[in-house]
Amino acid sequence: MTPPCYPVAGVGRFAAGADPVKRGQILDGAHRVFMKMGYDAASMNDVTREAGVSKGTIYVYFQSKEELFAALIERAKGLFTESVRELLSQHPDPDEGLRLFAYAFVDQIFNTEMIPAMRILLGVIDRMPSLCQRFFAGSPNNARSVLKDYLDQQVTAGRLNIEDTNLAAAQFIELTVGSYFKGKLFNEAPTRPEDSELERVIGGGMKVFFSAYGAKSTGL
Repeated sequence: MTPPCYPVAGVGRFAAGADPVKRGQILDGAHRVFMKMGYDAASMNDVTREAGVSKGTIYVYFQSKEELFAALIERAKGLFTESVRELLSQHPDPDEGLRLFAYAFVDQIFNTEMIPAMRILLGVIDRMPSLCQRFFAGSPNNARSVLKDYLDQQVTAGRLNIEDTNLAAAQFIELTVGSYFKGKLFNEAPTRPEDSELERVIGGGMKVFFSAYGAKSTGL
């Protein structure tokens, strides 16, 4: 758990391990090291050099390489989760909201280092299964959980008819962006498809989704 960020009373400084700027500096350095060297080859000494901090400082914030890599996963997930949460909050119409969610997910797949990080995780999954479990954890810090909440709101509003919104959220992601996720992961689709191809796949997935879950009153 990230320590609370608060200055030490009377001196205007953060308590040990609680400075968000220093923590971010370490994570930024660790990100560069892990992306360049991979998990096994990287060391805490490499991170201290890249981040420009002392060994004593880095261990105040992260006690092990595994904890540091897990924090990177949580930070990346959190940024994406908050972006899609904000996006969905601005689009109550499910057709528009879900379409934008799918396109945002495509951008996450092709325009960020999510997939390279996943490849690193897969390389250590047998030895460190907890790392992969953190990546896929169905917590509030997870895009699928945000989508489930959005679907719950749509059901309450009578716009969608879904009994199991957790299942429906997973199905929507698989129908619209699942092929891109697997394609990028295994380097079968290294670059973002043309917009026309995205519309064909995402639009087709949405038709299937609304055929199953669209409320009759919406006409979808």
